[in-house]
Amino acid sequence: MAIKVLKPGLATTVQDLGRPGYYHIGIPLSGGMDRHALAAANLLVGNEEGAAVLEAVFMGPELEFTDDALVAITGAELPPKLDGEPRETWTSFKVKRGQKLSFDFLKQGARGYIAIAGGIDVPLVLGSRSTYALGALGGFKGRKLEAGDELPIGKAGAAVRDGRTVAKELRGLPAAMPTELRVMPGLYWHRITETAGVGFFGDTWKVAPEADRIGYRFKGGKPLEFVPREPPFGAGSDPSNITDACYPYGSIQVPGGTEPIVLHRDAVSGGGYFMVGTVIAADMDLIGQLQPNTPVKFVKVGMDEALAARKSRAGLLGKLRSALLA
Repeated sequence: MAIKVLKPGLATTVQDLGRPGYYHIGIPLSGGMDRHALAAANLLVGNEEGAAVLEAVFMGPELEFTDDALVAITGAELPPKLDGEPRETWTSFKVKRGQKLSFDFLKQGARGYIAIAGGIDVPLVLGSRSTYALGALGGFKGRKLEAGDELPIGKAGAAVRDGRTVAKELRGLPAAMPTELRVMPGLYWHRITETAGVGFFGDTWKVAPEADRIGYRFKGGKPLEFVPREPPFGAGSDPSNITDACYPYGSIQVPGGTEPIVLHRDAVSGGGYFMVGTVIAADMDLIGQLQPNTPVKFVKVGMDEALAARKSRAGLLGKLRSALLA
């Protein structure tokens, strides 16, 4: 079985839960920007949580099916249509051979996840089917989809019924505006003044147009003030520069002290910008669903709060499993 790509959408790629273990040699995690939504889509169609799906950004693709299938779309509110007839998101539905799946205009969020029973059966590369387009690695030929592509689909497991749905309280999407992103101050926090630190957490920022799988830029807050220093050898004269260091997933660079950039799934693993802090793991899925100009507040937290949030986020996925695997 395969699906034919009639229209690719804006930036549709094959993604799973990523390829951990290679960040130290410069190969990022990749994988779905919203891991919870990706896992939910797979569970709805009877796949393993980490099976490969399609991640569509802002605009969905148009696909033709060469065989019967079970499909689910989660994440952003990207309304699906089957031969022009509306279908529900976060709900599994059957597709018959020859039918075409397309999408209406985006209503909420940024990234939709299209799961098909059996999963997208592209080759494993370093243990993952995820696309790392910057390195032309994994996915379908190492790139986003193009019209005319034919995607192989794996063999579906035990049949599950269609019409299964995920309750709204289990979807894990941002609930309020401005969206709050919890941050642990980093090793370089001492590089900014106390006033700048207060302003960073006090200001309301907005998602800039430069927001993709590599990183999300934020604008609208006050520039950071730096503590005077004698630049260390190799750091450069700009106060936001450091001697090259490793970048944690979710770390926040502020080049020139002006616009924070949160590094995401396809980010480089190191460089010469200081990091003001790191967005906690529990909130990284939320970033992947933020549209440009969305207001955001950074909220300071400590390790105990970060670990509690991670446990809570894992608990949400546990409830989702219980609801769909019962």
